[in-house]
Amino acid sequence: MGRVGPFTFNAVRFALGSLVLLPVYAIETRFFPKNLVSGDLRGGILLGLLLFGGASLQQIGLIYTTAGQAGFVTGLYVVIVPLLLALVWRERVGWGGWLGTGLAVGGMFLLSVQAEFRLSPGDGWVLGGAFLWALHVIAIGRIVPGRDPLRLALVQYFVCALFSLLVALALERETWDGVLLAGPAILYTGILSTGLGYTGQVVAQRRTTPARAAIILSMEAVFAVLFGWLLLGERLAARQFLGCGLMLVGMVVAQLGTLVNEAISPDNRSFPHTLP
Repeated sequence: MGRVGPFTFNAVRFALGSLVLLPVYAIETRFFPKNLVSGDLRGGILLGLLLFGGASLQQIGLIYTTAGQAGFVTGLYVVIVPLLLALVWRERVGWGGWLGTGLAVGGMFLLSVQAEFRLSPGDGWVLGGAFLWALHVIAIGRIVPGRDPLRLALVQYFVCALFSLLVALALERETWDGVLLAGPAILYTGILSTGLGYTGQVVAQRRTTPARAAIILSMEAVFAVLFGWLLLGERLAARQFLGCGLMLVGMVVAQLGTLVNEAISPDNRSFPHTLP
């Protein structure tokens, strides 16, 4: 964010993600792309708009808040997902999901937040993004079953890149020099975070529920701390190790709770529902 604006960053990043995924999709379809059916197009556009909103608010918030607080506030989607499922869609999350959510949030707080936790202007932007990330997770769980995940991913990246570009052209005055200076971050987030990470999420959510997916995705905070220690020489305090442990336990509890419920009531399996 010190080199380019948030919308320019997202425009280039998600355009690069589309380019990375395009040859994979071409190989998967043997270079004969399937016809884009209306369901895939509508679903991809919805996912792209949610992705655009969540990524934009997060990048704007990072200008005004610390990375640790942004990580914690963004991770609150792990709570927002089961709340929305219960309140809006009337879906039963189960004791394992709620207990795992509580453990994950507690672990995230110990992991991300330092001695003092003070709200900054950027935290409001990041919290808004957390709601959109939660809706994105839920939408994937409802749209992906029965659809082509690679095609959905391609459409959502293109939509997100397009809207980011339009806003960047209207509000930001960036130069190619700034884009080149931010090149390493753009390459990493475009190729690995977008091309592989988000695509893997779309593919994997065909076989798990949104609530469980949110808890698993919250482990990104643990991996961030781990690679900070391995690659940047950052030291971990005892409370951060405890936070990592709580998040891992929360993820396991969420999975075990669902397995226990399904073992007791095999007909009450909580697989994702599809949109009509």
